[in-house]
Amino acid sequence: MFARWGRFVYRFRWATIAASGVLLAISIAFVLMGGTLTSGGPLRSHLEAFQASQLTNDELNTRQTSSIETSNFDLIFKSETMSVGDSAYKDAVEAALAPIRNDSRVVNVTTPYSVAPAIAASLTSTDGHEALVIVEVNAAAQKAWPIYDDLRPQVTSDVLTVTGTGFVPINQAFNKTLESDLQRAETVTLPVTLLLLILIFASLIAAGLPLGVGILTIVGGIGGTFALNRFTDVSQYAINIVTLIGLGVSIDYSLFIVNRFRDELARGQSREGAIATTMATAGRAITFSGLTVAVGLSAMLFFQGTFMASMGAAGAIVVAIAVLYALTFLPAMLAVIGPAVNRLRIPLFKPRSSGGFWAALAKWVMRRPVIVLLPTVAFLVIAATPFFSLRLANGDVDMLPTHIEARQGYDRLVADFPGQNETTFSVVVDYPDGNPLTRDRIADQFTLTRRIAQIPGVNAVFSIYNLDPNLGLYEYTQMYTGDASNLPAQAQQFVSGTVGKHIVLIQAKSAAGPSSDEARNILKAIRAEDGITGGKILVGGQTGVDVDVIKFIYDQAPLAVIVVVAVTYLLLFLLTGSVVLPLKAVILNFLSIGASFGALVFIFQQGHFADFLGFTPQSLDPSIPVILFSIVFGLSMDYEVLLVSRMHEEYVRLGDNTAAVASGLDRTGRLITGAAAIMFTVFMAFGLAEVVIIKAIGIGLAIAVALDATIVRSLVVPAVMRLLGDVNWWAPKPLRRLHDWIGLGEMGVEPERPAVGSDGAADAWVGEAQPVLVEAQVGDEVAR
Repeated sequence: MFARWGRFVYRFRWATIAASGVLLAISIAFVLMGGTLTSGGPLRSHLEAFQASQLTNDELNTRQTSSIETSNFDLIFKSETMSVGDSAYKDAVEAALAPIRNDSRVVNVTTPYSVAPAIAASLTSTDGHEALVIVEVNAAAQKAWPIYDDLRPQVTSDVLTVTGTGFVPINQAFNKTLESDLQRAETVTLPVTLLLLILIFASLIAAGLPLGVGILTIVGGIGGTFALNRFTDVSQYAINIVTLIGLGVSIDYSLFIVNRFRDELARGQSREGAIATTMATAGRAITFSGLTVAVGLSAMLFFQGTFMASMGAAGAIVVAIAVLYALTFLPAMLAVIGPAVNRLRIPLFKPRSSGGFWAALAKWVMRRPVIVLLPTVAFLVIAATPFFSLRLANGDVDMLPTHIEARQGYDRLVADFPGQNETTFSVVVDYPDGNPLTRDRIADQFTLTRRIAQIPGVNAVFSIYNLDPNLGLYEYTQMYTGDASNLPAQAQQFVSGTVGKHIVLIQAKSAAGPSSDEARNILKAIRAEDGITGGKILVGGQTGVDVDVIKFIYDQAPLAVIVVVAVTYLLLFLLTGSVVLPLKAVILNFLSIGASFGALVFIFQQGHFADFLGFTPQSLDPSIPVILFSIVFGLSMDYEVLLVSRMHEEYVRLGDNTAAVASGLDRTGRLITGAAAIMFTVFMAFGLAEVVIIKAIGIGLAIAVALDATIVRSLVVPAVMRLLGDVNWWAPKPLRRLHDWIGLGEMGVEPERPAVGSDGAADAWVGEAQPVLVEAQVGDEVAR
């Protein structure tokens, strides 16, 4: 099938190139049309915290005062000498705000001087030297970004420092930082990748082809992501992940295609024959490799309702585009270029299809497999041990670098202003069948507020039952079951903001950090409360989101892993016809993943190298392990497929396991190392990112690829395959017949057998591949 495809592409090479040009044009069109990528957190569907938030928004609508969508940003004014209450301080603040007060886009400006004294205290820092100003504008989400960019420079002062932060600038800072991270990664990656390709191929033409396919893949992946955005929400992280994966896999696949084509030309094949053989071998391998990478990424699709699902879909799109270009555009270009692929050689380098180092390493490992296997596996297991101390928490503003103004302002807001460092638990008492303010229900709610106030760590409770400490249950019952128009003004304000058609909102405050163990214990205690007749208690807030998302991920992870492993196992069986090799591949994959996870916790959670890498140590965002597993599992299988497919080809040709392992590693070792070096470069370039989630993913992937391509593929794989011997290629007869019937065996590879008198040792079959004719007398027949 793949050989026939290669001949088809050769015969219609110009039409194939033209079709690739059409695909490129469509991709560019989608890129230019752009899209609206979401910066929202993973709070969706059935999570309790989401349900609490949804009920509050639907029934209370506390912020909806008109049909105009609004958002706000904060300005923090500071003086080292003056206090907020000084008239000079007030005059300086008013003078700084004057340029924006009459702007038509500004809905409201709240200062410590425009509100009641009780509220003014919350807008004044604890030391009295900082004032918080809240500016509301008549736009929401990304539409507010250009307004902030226009208004912020107008607020200046000669006597006060001004720092901007809040919802609008923080979201904008994430977007801008992600864009700069992407640009930085591309600036570093492309020239270094070209240099590595030159080192591998020693030819500018051969080196330029994979890089060109990589660029086409990135454009196609970004265009596909924006096209996906027209049907579903897509995370703003998706573009970085698409670029990271797309550039790595497309260059890897192209590298194997170009290398095999050059080898076939060197064997004396015609252009058409070389293309056909290349597709039947390397093309077949990268197709299965692309499928395994896509299957790994599909793990993220099991987390529907979070931004990870869109990232998994976007990743699968870019991998599909990488395989498509590698099977169409690249062989068509090679068909046109032909032997000229070796032109513009670099005289300092002399490429080899196989190398003495890898042959020697393979033989050395297989002579002492147990001695090699035990310490390497022990090292990988020890490297994974930090993962057992993993702590998850949703990423916050701490993921931004400290030099950004929005991050600096947020840190000051939390540290300096009263109440800003408190965690709020939004307790929603929901009665789906009717009025929440009946006598029995009021009694339940009153008792609930008193029990919540007694929970260790809860500093205060705010509800319609906490207006006056001198009032008891009887007074509150009389107050809320009577005529609502007779309520005191303060009570009316509380009722309008906390009581809906079916719900009552109770808020509990704590000084514990939202992701701390203390806050999680408070949440657990509140959710354990019962005694609400005819209703139910839902608890929202940042801590609730943390706990719910983490639980959701833990609940979904086993199914995602099982499905991904099962489908990958099936694909590897279809590739090799063996039931043993896929099992070995999965087990070794988990060794690589475990070691990379351990490194991730060691660095980003425990804080090692934090100063050098420039980040704030913190609990890992729940999405990071999922994203890392999805990508690492797929990419590890990528190298497994490329290596084992060549070993299988050699096994079909030679009929000897030891010889096949040695020859397969010899012929692919240099390429896999080069491909891994390119992958490592791409991932480490994203490790330079300033947003912690991208930095963590980039460094985690770089570590995983480095371990996988060196320790696992070079040492563990040949050692294990030497110990297993011919069992590597075993399958029950019914499955073997099924594999042969499907017709996915090696194409165009003729078996060879050693001549009579040969000892069949691996050494006889390791070295440069040359076309040979072997004759052996077998009975009355001559086998050629």
